[in-house]
Amino acid sequence: SGLIGRSWAMVFAAGGFRVKLYDIAQQQLTSALENIRKQMKDMEKMGVLKGALSADQQLALISVCTDLKAAVEGATFIQECTPENLELKKKIFGQLDLIVGDNVILSSSTSCILPSKLFTGLKHVKQCIVSHPVNPPYFVPLVEIVPHPETDPSTTERTYALMKKIGQSPVRLNREIEGFVLNRLQYAVISEAWRLVGEGVMSPTDLDLVMSDGLGMRYAFIGPLETMHLNAEGVSNYCERYAEGMRLVLNTFGPVPEFSGETVQKVNQALSEKIPAVPKALDARRKWRDECLIGLAKLKTQMKSN
Repeated sequence: SGLIGRSWAMVFAAGGFRVKLYDIAQQQLTSALENIRKQMKDMEKMGVLKGALSADQQLALISVCTDLKAAVEGATFIQECTPENLELKKKIFGQLDLIVGDNVILSSSTSCILPSKLFTGLKHVKQCIVSHPVNPPYFVPLVEIVPHPETDPSTTERTYALMKKIGQSPVRLNREIEGFVLNRLQYAVISEAWRLVGEGVMSPTDLDLVMSDGLGMRYAFIGPLETMHLNAEGVSNYCERYAEGMRLVLNTFGPVPEFSGETVQKVNQALSEKIPAVPKALDARRKWRDECLIGLAKLKTQMKSN
């Protein structure tokens, strides 16, 4: 019932589903419910509450439980949201494996643990899948659906259909791969950003502007492959025009950075001047970020309906 679990609970309730939020500590659950109530009421006032139901109707769909067996009784879909710790996650799925039937889907929110490391050996492995959200999933709808090699195709299809039903944007990976897809793309950008700053080509603040006021503007609506398609007379024409230049630039990329030493100090200093690395300042900036995401999500919804 941490940040990701709360957000998932809100997303499922917005879709009209009954949700049981499980945790080992009652106080954690009490705090989670209070937080969810505040968020839903605030979003209702702002006119950005998801779903067709009112905040009170959605809140009525969420209950809490400190007993795992009672929590999953009658469930059709279980979304695990424990910390990113392999042994802890394996322990939870081991417990679930003993108490669930043959129809429930066992899904993990993990952002980087491969399904083969997480689910191998479970009796219900065919029902296991990774549904990796983007934080915060309430405002960023992408969900990466990653199957275990033994996952039944129907598990993938049911998970995909459920995510569509609750308003998320699911994407299917045909096989597992380290970092899945979102983080592989993100790390590629971070890696080159780190090299450019480390080599003194650009300051950290200007580097972030290249993304926020440059690439990110169009990437909020279209991806890199469609960008190629639109920036020429189709993808084939783009490759004819720019392949040689792209290869020339890509061959100048350096090795994977260590993410240590002077560059850490340089980036940290620049970012700390903009946003001091203390809880109050970071929380305020996160709140601002989430408000921006709310606005963007609202705009995208309006644009799609037009």
